[in-house]
Amino acid sequence: MKMEQGMQLIDGNGKFNVDGLKDFMTATEFAQSGLSYAIVAIIGSQSSGKSTLMNQTFHTNFEEMDAYNGRSQTTKGIWIAKCSDIDPFTIAMDFEGTDSNQRGEDDTAFEKQSTLFALAIADVVLINMWYKDIGLENAASRPLLKTVFQVMKRLFKPRKKTLLFVLRDHSKTPLEYLKTALLEDIEKIWAAVAEPETLCSAPLKEFFNVEITALPHYEFQEEKFKEQVAQLRQRFVHSIYPGGLVGDRQEVEPASVFPLRAEEIWKIIKDNKDLDLPAVKVMVATVRCEEIADEKLKCFTYDEDWLKMKEAVQDGPVSGFGGAVSSILETYLSEYDREVVYFDQEVRNEKRRQLLSNALMVVRDAYDTLLMHLYSNTVKSFKTRLEQSQNEGHEYVVDIHLYSQSCMVEFDQGCEDAAIHQSEWNASKYRKKLICDMLSEMMAKYKKQITHALSKRVESLLESGERDTWASIRNLFEGNTEAAVSEFSDAAVSFNLNSSEIDTRSQHLREHARNLLEMKAREAADAGRVLMRMKDRFSKAFNHDENSTSWYNLTTERNLDEIERDALSASLRILSIMAAIRFDGMPDRIEKVLYSSLMDRTVPDPSLQNTFMGAKLDPLASDTWEEVSPEAITLLKPEDCKSLWMNFIEKIKPMMTGARSRQDGRRKAREGLAAAVAEIGAVGSAAVLTLLGV
Repeated sequence: MKMEQGMQLIDGNGKFNVDGLKDFMTATEFAQSGLSYAIVAIIGSQSSGKSTLMNQTFHTNFEEMDAYNGRSQTTKGIWIAKCSDIDPFTIAMDFEGTDSNQRGEDDTAFEKQSTLFALAIADVVLINMWYKDIGLENAASRPLLKTVFQVMKRLFKPRKKTLLFVLRDHSKTPLEYLKTALLEDIEKIWAAVAEPETLCSAPLKEFFNVEITALPHYEFQEEKFKEQVAQLRQRFVHSIYPGGLVGDRQEVEPASVFPLRAEEIWKIIKDNKDLDLPAVKVMVATVRCEEIADEKLKCFTYDEDWLKMKEAVQDGPVSGFGGAVSSILETYLSEYDREVVYFDQEVRNEKRRQLLSNALMVVRDAYDTLLMHLYSNTVKSFKTRLEQSQNEGHEYVVDIHLYSQSCMVEFDQGCEDAAIHQSEWNASKYRKKLICDMLSEMMAKYKKQITHALSKRVESLLESGERDTWASIRNLFEGNTEAAVSEFSDAAVSFNLNSSEIDTRSQHLREHARNLLEMKAREAADAGRVLMRMKDRFSKAFNHDENSTSWYNLTTERNLDEIERDALSASLRILSIMAAIRFDGMPDRIEKVLYSSLMDRTVPDPSLQNTFMGAKLDPLASDTWEEVSPEAITLLKPEDCKSLWMNFIEKIKPMMTGARSRQDGRRKAREGLAAAVAEIGAVGSAAVLTLLGV
């Protein structure tokens, strides 16, 4: 396709030729022109020689009227062509005549639509008119001018247009006279066109640069016509440069968006909507900036250097990651900036932010992976160094300060190297996690220290079941726990924790110690273990005196009731100790209640034991202890203690029965021996008794 011959952009029915324009853009390489282009449109009456003028001026090949075949309509719709040998790149647009008989006298819709399109899309609008119409009230050009001014005002605030009036078939009338008369006509028509309220009678010069030129008759003065057309053509050379025909134009959009802009403007015009050129400009900028941003994002996503960096970071930290990725990002952001520089600033800035945001989303996983490697390596290094130093016998608090600081410095340096300059990311999340893990390592050490200090000794104290068991446990608990808390507080200074954070973690250590104590107490309060200790305590107390001598070896008779009561009291003390955890030193009545209920108290009538009355008389018929400290934790409920005691009594009955039987036997033996001795005689009794060992 020779684009000087033109292509129909909009047909006579108003259909926009999308595919044809796409081919035109490709064939002419119009899109590569950037801002270095101009668009020239021509409007005027039918058969006024518009196509001829365009072809002569811009060396195009629009179809012209054949005068020998009648003055019928030739151009239908809107055509465009590339102008030959003009710098800058110039597009010529040829429009259907505005007073076509073929459309009918009343059909002015397309006339107004095409005129509005010309004013919206072109930098220069040539108005082709007969010079003899100037000053005539009924001139054919007056409706055209009225239409131009009406649609121009509908545009509200467009960029300023250049109207170049070409007066055809000029003869002897001086051009200056024609210019003056034409300007008067233009001003009258402008003033007569109704004003939108927002314009408040704006002067013509705010909308138009008005230029006027004249051409002789093409058929009668062909050589002179061509000579003056050549001069007119020169006015379009360098037209966009300062001093050129449209050198003062503003807010030019890149040539690449011409198809989108033209289609959108025509759509709005065809839908009979008010044409808001600034809104169209924003729409075009939005679409094109999005396209460019998407292209740059795709290029970045598949950039070879980025993909290598992304793959490498999966195996560990990559030196120079942040700088390299930032440089790649900046390359594509700069390309975007260059390609959108002429679009609406607000739109291009917004789409740049979106491009950056989307690109950073591509990078984020790799960045997080790298920071995770840094974090993991730092935690491992901290633990290894600390363990090695502790094995060498160094002071723990000193080691914590030394290695926490050195590891944090290394981590911060790694994070700085990984930083993406275009982002506001920081490694605070991983840094906090790192500090938290270091502190957790410390906490684990001090918890282990507390466990080691308390575990076996608490078990031993609970096993012993002495009267001061809980006082001893409290002293052990508080001394070792506070020592660990104090040492932890000294070590925590290395992490710049505030007092609240230190207090919170210190409380965690205390809770660990308390939970450990409770766990050991509950283990020791197992019913089977308590019963076994009570039996052992009873056996020891019942069968041995305070010197651990078995009363079976004594020659004197003992009071078994007293021995039994003392042994039961010792066993009952174990039950009292294991009934509750005494976290504070407040006295309670647990031992007294147990003693009075299990050793002193008898139920008047055994039949009442399982009745309401029996429950009122029995303080152990309950699942809670009364008059105990709020800090105390029940291990064995009153009813559990009673049940254990009853079980215990059953277990020791054989022991007590056997002891009484043995003592009765010895008593009878003594009595028998005494009688025998009496019969033998007083003289030998002592010797006999001595020999018998009685």
